[in-house]
Amino acid sequence: MTGALLDALFSQSAVGLHVLDTQLRVERVNTLSDAVAPERIVGRHFTDAYRLQDPEESEELLRGVLESGTPLLNHVIRGRLMEAPGPDRSLMVTVHRLDDPSGRPLGLLAAVVDVNEQEKSRTRVDALASVRRNVGHSLDMEAICQGLVSALVPQFADFAVVEVVDDVLRGTSAPVSPVRPDVPLRRAAQLGVDGDTPVGEMRHLPAGTPYALTAVDLRPRLIQITPGTPWLDADPVTAHMIATTGAHSLIVAPLKLHGAFLGLVSLYRCTGSEPFDERDLTLMLTAAAHTALSIETSRRYAHDHVIASTVQRRLLPQHDGARIAVETAHVLIPGRNSGCWFDTIGLSGARTALIVGSVAGHGLQTAITMGQLRTALHALAGLDLDPDEVLARLNDTADRLARERRSLPPGDSLHRQPLTASCLYAVYDPFARTCTVARAGHPAPVAVDPDGRPVTLDVPEGPALFSEDSAPFATATIELHEGSVLAFLTGSRLSDDESASRVRDALGYPDRPLQDLCDAVVYNLPAASHPDGAALLLARTGVVPPERVATWELAHDRTTPSVARTLVRDRLEGWHLGEETIEATELIVSELITNAVRYGTPPLHLRVMLDRTLTCEVHDTSPVAPHLRHARTVDEGGRGLFIVSQLATHWGTRYNTDGKALWTEQEVPADDST
Repeated sequence: MTGALLDALFSQSAVGLHVLDTQLRVERVNTLSDAVAPERIVGRHFTDAYRLQDPEESEELLRGVLESGTPLLNHVIRGRLMEAPGPDRSLMVTVHRLDDPSGRPLGLLAAVVDVNEQEKSRTRVDALASVRRNVGHSLDMEAICQGLVSALVPQFADFAVVEVVDDVLRGTSAPVSPVRPDVPLRRAAQLGVDGDTPVGEMRHLPAGTPYALTAVDLRPRLIQITPGTPWLDADPVTAHMIATTGAHSLIVAPLKLHGAFLGLVSLYRCTGSEPFDERDLTLMLTAAAHTALSIETSRRYAHDHVIASTVQRRLLPQHDGARIAVETAHVLIPGRNSGCWFDTIGLSGARTALIVGSVAGHGLQTAITMGQLRTALHALAGLDLDPDEVLARLNDTADRLARERRSLPPGDSLHRQPLTASCLYAVYDPFARTCTVARAGHPAPVAVDPDGRPVTLDVPEGPALFSEDSAPFATATIELHEGSVLAFLTGSRLSDDESASRVRDALGYPDRPLQDLCDAVVYNLPAASHPDGAALLLARTGVVPPERVATWELAHDRTTPSVARTLVRDRLEGWHLGEETIEATELIVSELITNAVRYGTPPLHLRVMLDRTLTCEVHDTSPVAPHLRHARTVDEGGRGLFIVSQLATHWGTRYNTDGKALWTEQEVPADDST
């Protein structure tokens, strides 16, 4: 009865049963394959009866069951019965030890079930889940394409290639199908075997190939490749790759969205792998659709970024304005942020305003906000205010911009986007050799002496622009030696001690050309430290050359205007300026001195300075500012400042702790020489 039951079990079981002896040889077997008779398997080692992909591991597992008695349950291996046709299949093995009544091992009972279709279904599900995990979480098109091939290789395909229309990679709209044959595609990602075409190479799709046909009608292709496949002659590069790798099965799927062609995904299976089937094609269409949507989102971001970056660059200074007493250099590090800026603005008295700032965010609206703040700063700089006053009034402008944004309709996307910005405003005075700094939520600058030693800059931090903090801004005034170098960097690049130390190390050679120091600062900062981009502004302090400036202390009486005219004429003739410029300057100085004698208080100082413009300054200790009046015909006075305003290009009043200075600037004709 027992023997009959065993015979029935082995003959009728839907599971492949194998009795193995202690040497792992097959003693009795039924088989699920008609291609191999059971008697050809009996007597063979189990790993010989099944051509396993990893026979050593399988033998180790079987011996482990034999030694320990612990069953091996539902373990999946890859292989096939000896001499069975076709590729390897997924086999689920369950192994139990057979013992005699005394507990001595007699052998093993191994049940083998072909679970190839179930494993293929599970692989498809896992591959699609992997695509959804790896694709769509980045706006970097290269990362999207690389995420797709990483999700599919090696669990679903042996080799994968993603090609994207070159214009799409650049942010341009995708062409509508059918596409022209000359539309170039660039290889954005590949994984598996090393192809002849590296990532980044561009090609045109050869006519008469599945790739070209898919690009035309946006329909996927499932192709079984044989040595005589005719279209390989039209694509020798692919033919060589197929011959080298033994690829025998191909899926070509379009990356498409709303009838537009973004690119192609090509999947290959090589020797030892089962060919693709229709269910694999269905999975690939789903993965390609998910990837195409992510690529289009990335393309739109790239397009917007190009526009925002263009606007940002147009709003930045287009050249470094040479100053008589300070040398500047800058570098703009590109990145996601569209709101960082820098500025150098010439002020009266040979002073220079040094400005860096950043609006958080990216896109066109960020660049526009940056332009609004920069324009407001230019207007405020012309008022000759102290840095803390400039930032206070700039913050008023920021508050108005924030109120305008909050008043947008709730459906507007900008309504929900908060504004955040930082700014640093510094003024360098070459006569006092001081730099006065105020900052609004921005890191303090870094400075080094002419000998490379760091300079301590203790600058109080004010609230960031657009913040609800109403704390006042404060200034710090630092004395600097001639030849010191100041570094102003946007973002969070100087917010920690390590970054500031790296910048100081790069600036430790202040005698080097300033643009070289700019590059050295960028090299010294880790590449990953500025993914949002940054603006770097360097300034080397100087003094006004003595031969370019003249200063006199004048008596406070009615004869002083005449004396001043004589002194100015002698100085301007020494600078070889033209007679027209000299006469205009004499009249300007005469009116300024007359005004100071009449309404000001001693001591009285006159200073003239020649740079790109000719500057005249009259200093007195009265805090009262003169006003421009338009005198009537019968008035005997009141025309002084009106005359000055007609002769000078710019004029104004600057206040300090000792009083005020009236100043004018005149353009120097090109034919005047120094």
